[in-house]
Amino acid sequence: MNPNSNNNQTLLEGICRRGVLISTSVRYWRGCKRLNAEDLGLNPAHVSDRLIQLGHKRLIPRDALSAFALIESRANATVESSSFPFLGGIARFVPNARLGDLTDRLDKLKDEFREATLDFVAGYSPLRDTAMGEWREAAQQLNGSAERLIHTIEQSFPPAGDITKRFAFEMRLFQIAAPDSIRLEVAEGIEQMEVAEDRRRIADDASRRLQSDLDGFIRESVASMRQETARLAEEVLATINGSENGVHQRTLNKLTSFIDSFRSLNFAGDQQLEATLEKFRRDLLTQSAEHYRNNSGAMTSLTDGLSRLRESAVQLVRNDARDLIARFGQQGGRRLSAVG
Repeated sequence: MNPNSNNNQTLLEGICRRGVLISTSVRYWRGCKRLNAEDLGLNPAHVSDRLIQLGHKRLIPRDALSAFALIESRANATVESSSFPFLGGIARFVPNARLGDLTDRLDKLKDEFREATLDFVAGYSPLRDTAMGEWREAAQQLNGSAERLIHTIEQSFPPAGDITKRFAFEMRLFQIAAPDSIRLEVAEGIEQMEVAEDRRRIADDASRRLQSDLDGFIRESVASMRQETARLAEEVLATINGSENGVHQRTLNKLTSFIDSFRSLNFAGDQQLEATLEKFRRDLLTQSAEHYRNNSGAMTSLTDGLSRLRESAVQLVRNDARDLIARFGQQGGRRLSAVG
């Protein structure tokens, strides 16, 4: 192994042990067509953007595809709530503790997507015919340009036999590997030696950049959870202060759910924040909302605790996560030693 890649290899080993990368794609026919001036029988040189707006127009009513838009939105939200953006968003990193629940929820959405696709395909031909009727009626306002517009719209509808191909719900899980070396094909001569040196240089450079990327990914993931903790504490404080009835049980349940969620997302081992949240749970979330509403002293303790939680999280955001990353790398290194 290249000595220069030891650090990133231990970080990478730690990341691979703690979770996987996921990539999801919800693809469906959008039912739109980009119209240009020629489609309306207009001379592009004589069309002013200030007066006429063309661009994408709907071929069918929005509600005909609303089920797919909803499923896509829910799939994205489901993945985002259980993962972290990895290396600029090339995929999402899912901690092991969240993987089973996430894949189960995505599988259910995939089943919904399949049923919605079957329903849409079954009704596609009459939907297209109805839409074309509405377009023909609208095109009459263009007089001599109607025929050209109708032809453009008709050609924009996929054939009934091909429409199914426009729909797919895909989920892929994978992991990355460090470029420790780049395999070289057998060849001869000085030129081959130069190529080998270039490839080693490229591998070394890629290894150094991966080290920086992995370090940044861990830092950003830790910071995002700390920021979310501070934001939630501030939000709950504002809710309590703005309510005439004090605190509601659903607010306390929200805090409990957040702590549970944090524990399953804490792949980087942020022990400081986890200990702070667990102490907050023990001290302040074992009582009911009714108890706090009926006890002014207890309510003061709750709001003071939320303030301390917020300030603690804010301070952690400002702190350097170097020690946390060092521990993370050491754990990965121990794992490598154990299997070496």
